[in-house]
Amino acid sequence: MDIKMFNVGKVVNTHGIAGEVRVVRITDFEERFEPGQELYWFQDENSKPQKLIIQTHRQHKTFDLLTFQGYTNINQVEGLKGGVLKVREDQLGELEEDEFYYHEIIGCSVETTEGEMLGKVKEILSPGANDVWVVQRVKQKDLLLPYIEDVVKHIDVDAKKIVIEPMEGLLDL
Repeated sequence: MDIKMFNVGKVVNTHGIAGEVRVVRITDFEERFEPGQELYWFQDENSKPQKLIIQTHRQHKTFDLLTFQGYTNINQVEGLKGGVLKVREDQLGELEEDEFYYHEIIGCSVETTEGEMLGKVKEILSPGANDVWVVQRVKQKDLLLPYIEDVVKHIDVDAKKIVIEPMEGLLDL
């Protein structure tokens, strides 16, 4: 039985000499990086997971800096660079109404309220005030769709379908 795992961060570098790693966050949940939390490190999609327990967490610039139990120096964490940090599906927790996990949105088809099929969500960016969904279109440039109430009108994750009301200029080439 395979356990589903979900990305929460990517180890991009070490930080200092005391076993700290620099992580780019791929989650909105602060509690993912609290001391005592379990994460699973993968070198690549085919590698065996390595269980890590967070010892410390702090933020520095745009990164999360983590140390793990049993890792006390740079030599021990050097090999973690480039790997992905994941959580098990049973660690996800319940969301409130109208909240979604990234994996629920990625892969959804996007169409307008008029029924025009635009493409599928292939990636989610978090540049600031709101997320931006990257919609891959057939034989066209990707569409950058702001996740705001004025644009996104309906989301059905079970049917993998999103309905939008494009604002002026959104669909212009």
